[in-house]
Amino acid sequence: MTRIPVTVMRGGTSKGVFINHEEMPVNKSDWEPFLLDIMGSPDQRQIDGLGGANSLTSKIAIIKKSDLKEADVDYTFAQVSISESLVDFKGNCGNISSAVGPYAIEQGLVQAVEPVTKVRIYNTNTKKVIVAEVEVENGKVKTEGSCMIPGVPGTGSPIYLSFENGEGAVTGKLLPTGNAIDLLQTSIGTIKASIVDVGNPLVFVKAADIGLKGAELPHEYTDKQLKLFEEIRSIAAEKAGLAPQDKATKLSPAVPKMTIISPPMDHRDGTGREKAASQMDVLIRMMSMQKPHQTLAITGAICTTAAIYTKGTLPSEMVQLKGNTVRLAHPMGIMETSVDLKDGQVNGIKVVRTARLIFEGFVYTKHTYDVCLSS
Repeated sequence: MTRIPVTVMRGGTSKGVFINHEEMPVNKSDWEPFLLDIMGSPDQRQIDGLGGANSLTSKIAIIKKSDLKEADVDYTFAQVSISESLVDFKGNCGNISSAVGPYAIEQGLVQAVEPVTKVRIYNTNTKKVIVAEVEVENGKVKTEGSCMIPGVPGTGSPIYLSFENGEGAVTGKLLPTGNAIDLLQTSIGTIKASIVDVGNPLVFVKAADIGLKGAELPHEYTDKQLKLFEEIRSIAAEKAGLAPQDKATKLSPAVPKMTIISPPMDHRDGTGREKAASQMDVLIRMMSMQKPHQTLAITGAICTTAAIYTKGTLPSEMVQLKGNTVRLAHPMGIMETSVDLKDGQVNGIKVVRTARLIFEGFVYTKHTYDVCLSS
């Protein structure tokens, strides 16, 4: 058994365990079993660990002070599988990213500056820098505020995340296959897809092309439909060079993210509220670790926004651009992204989130690990 200091934070619509890099196992080959141990995986309930039995709550952030001139902290994201002995380090989580700034300030890794502290975050998974703007009051991170985000009860202090130069975050290319549209040979026939990599790689398909309306809620998909989604995602993973199709579920379960898009339509979201077509630019449904995402990943919002501005992709053909704000309708509401354009090209994309410290303490692992504890 090993006793490890940890912090649990909500970031956006996700929740994760935050660990100082200095408190990770010395031998990096122990990282995967160590993180599985902490979260209680593999087990559908994660009853013997800190995981919440949902892909949105089975996340870990590993943080350290950065040695890079362009960054204040380094942040490594880990998506811990619930049912498999697997930890995926391939991509990033934008929602968890929103809690990195507050964590860094509260842990003394970044000096608090009032009224807003900018934290430059180097994500080691994608090798990209994210800038977080965090409100500070009396030297402490401000958590109370009037900012509300769909999928999170109540309100909080706004945290602005700016994603710049996010192209090729995982594959090294904006269009991993070199094509704005690819034809995928699936069990239901040939379908069009756009594989785009900004922030994280996504594979976009039209809802109508796979027999859906597009406004379905997460609990409404059948097992047969979920199997088809993973088939399409696995084909895209191979085309993007991430993993062979028959091994993609095991080797690259988190990316590319299967993303279903459809034109704006009147519908009722997961909160029971009526949404009018005029309130949105596109309707989007995303998968996370082979399960329907309850809201929308921030990196998914970033990639979708970039895809809308990338000529020839399915999202660009579906959305009629009006200014520099994109409204993305997801199962729990509508998320907005703001686009910084330079010479007609996307220079950066900004989103607003909230985050909150939930717990600080110690976790006790079942097994013993060689760690260099800083405390």
